[in-house]
Amino acid sequence: MKKMLTISLIAATVSSMALAQTQMRVGMAYDAGGKFDKSFNESAYNGATRAAKAFGLQVKDFEPSDPSQVVQGVRAFATDGFDLTIGVGFNNNASITQVAKENPDLSFGLIDDVSTAPNVASLTFKEEEGSYLVGYLAALNTSTNVVGFIGGMDIPLIHKFEAGYTAGAKAAKPGIKVVAQYVGTTPDAWNNPGKAKEIASGMRSKGADIIFAAAGASGKGLQDYIKQVQCIKSNQLPAGVKFVSDNFAKVTKSAAYKAACAGTTRPMFFIGVDSNQNYLGDFDSNPATLNHGLTSMLKRVDNAVYALISDVKANKFKGGQRVFALKENGVGYAMDQYNKALITSAQVAKVESVKAQIIAGKITVPNK
Repeated sequence: MKKMLTISLIAATVSSMALAQTQMRVGMAYDAGGKFDKSFNESAYNGATRAAKAFGLQVKDFEPSDPSQVVQGVRAFATDGFDLTIGVGFNNNASITQVAKENPDLSFGLIDDVSTAPNVASLTFKEEEGSYLVGYLAALNTSTNVVGFIGGMDIPLIHKFEAGYTAGAKAAKPGIKVVAQYVGTTPDAWNNPGKAKEIASGMRSKGADIIFAAAGASGKGLQDYIKQVQCIKSNQLPAGVKFVSDNFAKVTKSAAYKAACAGTTRPMFFIGVDSNQNYLGDFDSNPATLNHGLTSMLKRVDNAVYALISDVKANKFKGGQRVFALKENGVGYAMDQYNKALITSAQVAKVESVKAQIIAGKITVPNK
């Protein structure tokens, strides 16, 4: 009896060890701002977390305090034999590519750029398509016919956001003015909310009442600025700009908003990016009153990460570029409890029609 019990215990131990050895492991190397940036990184994190729950796999994170540390973190995952290592952000291209070439038998992923290593799946997006939709919504809702765009780092990737946003706004309202400015030309531009806040102030002085930021953690500066001012007043409008509509007159306002924005005013709004940031415009913690997040341009990094992990799990990994557009649910716009009082069903119908035309190839969205 004791012998049989011992054999059973040994078998159970061996089985547990085998399970531990065969459990899929995924390493995530995040970009500047950290995995809980409420934006790009966090979307990637959400996709990995969803995959971990669905497939029973192990996910480990690496959040570098300095970009030069990324290659160390990526190499540590490879040395440990992780089944998949994902670099979140184009800044991680060099590190992912270098370590992938050192480990041709392992699988790697890269988000937002294209690697030259054959064992890297490069996940890119048609950001211009999602940006076109939120630009269209901005034009339908602006009270001044002036909208703004704040880019993070002045690079071709963010030019895609600006190009799509501008094209969408002008398609909805040909006479609209779009003012654009970038936070900077170095990676620090992703984490400089103070500069973004300063840019937002300058755009308001030009009459912009809706501003879209594709600027990583710098976008918090725009949100903070709109929380501070809440509205734009008629006596603050520059020469040549006047109020042309009042779409939100019947939306319930908080007491704080009414106090700060008495007289002839119109509310200001931000448009979020990557993740659904609509809730960040709920300044009084009451979704029933006017919220200042008009919508968010969704970049479904979570879907892309989940799809890649799923492929590796199913032994279907394939290197090379994979593009996520509207058709693949890779980009879009956000509707939820926070903006349902802001965007009418008629506007949603218009945007959905535009979306269908883009997917069908009837509308070609510029990317620069």
